[in-house]
Amino acid sequence: MAYIIKFIYGFLLPPGLFVTVLALLSVMLFHKKSKLAILLGAVTCLMYLSFIPLTGILLVHPLENHYQPPEKPKGDVLVMLGGGATLGTPDLGGKGQLSGNAANRLLTTFRLYQKTHLPIILSGGKVYPDSGLEAEIGKRQLTALGVPANKIITETKSITTKTNAENTKKVMKAYRFKRPILITSAFHLPRAVLLFQNEGVRVTPYPTDYLESRRVALYPGQFVPASGGTAFTALKEYIGMFASRF
Repeated sequence: MAYIIKFIYGFLLPPGLFVTVLALLSVMLFHKKSKLAILLGAVTCLMYLSFIPLTGILLVHPLENHYQPPEKPKGDVLVMLGGGATLGTPDLGGKGQLSGNAANRLLTTFRLYQKTHLPIILSGGKVYPDSGLEAEIGKRQLTALGVPANKIITETKSITTKTNAENTKKVMKAYRFKRPILITSAFHLPRAVLLFQNEGVRVTPYPTDYLESRRVALYPGQFVPASGGTAFTALKEYIGMFASRF
């Protein structure tokens, strides 16, 4: 019964509500033999496909499967890219927290540090006026976990992946690092690697923060519109990769 209720709610709450309303309008116009019905019907189908989880999974999988975590990553520095932070929110030992994506990246960075004891570059600035300073928050949390402060280098000017690559290159040059291990979300890694390559920096990719399971399971919930789907995240990455080639 609970799954039936979830299925119904999916079409009665945004964004599914928009699909339902447009579908009803399309049917009404079709009965009136309006040419607008075909256009509206096409828009409805496009919106529906954009909002269902299955579409997001199919779009994200090629990105997340592009790189595999190396069993023995080799390099001379760990580079973690920022992924969002809150400003002024309470945290142990300070204020401001990393977002879900960035927190997962930080956890992987910490675990890799425990294995390699390599220095760490945290790249990420204050993206919006109400955003936290990503690199500084990450440093505070890593030091609280036991990483020595002198092993962490913060780069706090970057607000895009492109500036991550540009500014990290400058930091690497200043500290004479040559072989970075790049840590970021699996869906984000193909674009990040491309942008670092554009700067002439060869990286060892290390994916983390997977959005979707490797196994694709088909069940009714996969066909119900949902907010926060991964389709738009994937499309952003594909568009960014295309733009990065020019």
